[in-house]
Amino acid sequence: MYLIIIGAGSIGSQLIKLATKQNNDVVVIENNSEVAERAASTYDCLVINGDATVIDTLDEAGAHQADAIISTTDKDATNIMVMLLAQELKIPSLVSVVHNPAHMQVFRQIGVNVLENPQHLIAEYLYRAVQRPSVKDFMHLGDNAEVFEITATQGSKIAGMSLLEADEQGLFGDDVLIVAIQRDQSVITPRGETAIQAGDLVTVFSKRGFAPDVMQLFMDEE
Repeated sequence: MYLIIIGAGSIGSQLIKLATKQNNDVVVIENNSEVAERAASTYDCLVINGDATVIDTLDEAGAHQADAIISTTDKDATNIMVMLLAQELKIPSLVSVVHNPAHMQVFRQIGVNVLENPQHLIAEYLYRAVQRPSVKDFMHLGDNAEVFEITATQGSKIAGMSLLEADEQGLFGDDVLIVAIQRDQSVITPRGETAIQAGDLVTVFSKRGFAPDVMQLFMDEE
C-alpha cells in the first residue's frame, strides 16, 4: 500500500513505525525541519520537509499513486485543508485525527475516516482502568453502547454456566451480547451450548455500556 502520512510528531511517528514495519510504501510530509530530519534518519521511508496544505507538496509526495493519506497534525484546520486537497487529488482513502469534537461532522461530510482526539481517548482509557480494573479493553459505539473485554473470575455467577442457561435465567437481557470468548490461545465463537469458564477473556457488547449488573456477572460474588 502507498501511504502518505502528514506529520511525524508523537502520533505520526508511531504510525510511520507501524506502516514501514508492514512493508508499505510510505511518504511523510513534515513541516518542522528538525522533526523531518529525525524521521528521515529513523525510518525507512521518504520524508519531505514541506507544507502539506500546498497542493504541490502533495503532488511531490506522489498523491496520484497514493492509496491513502493520513493526517496527524495537532491542528484541525491543517488536517481539514489536507483532506480537502487530498479529495481534489482523488486519493481513495482519507483518514485524519480530529482534536475538537465539534469538528467531527465537518470531516465526515467530506468522507474522512476520523479518529477522535487521541489524548482524550488515552485519558479516558486510563480512567476506565482505575474505575473498572477487570475490564481489559473497550470501545464506544454510539452514545451509550460499548464493546469491552472482561475476564470471568472463579467465583463469578457466570463461570461454568452455558449461554443458553444464562439466557433462560435472564442474566443478560436483550441489550447484552457475548461476541467472543478467548480461552488460552484459542478464540471461541459463542453458541447457546458454549459455557463460560473461569479465566476466559470474554468480549461483551452492551447497549448500556458498563452497567453494574452486567459487570458483576463476571466478578466474584463475594
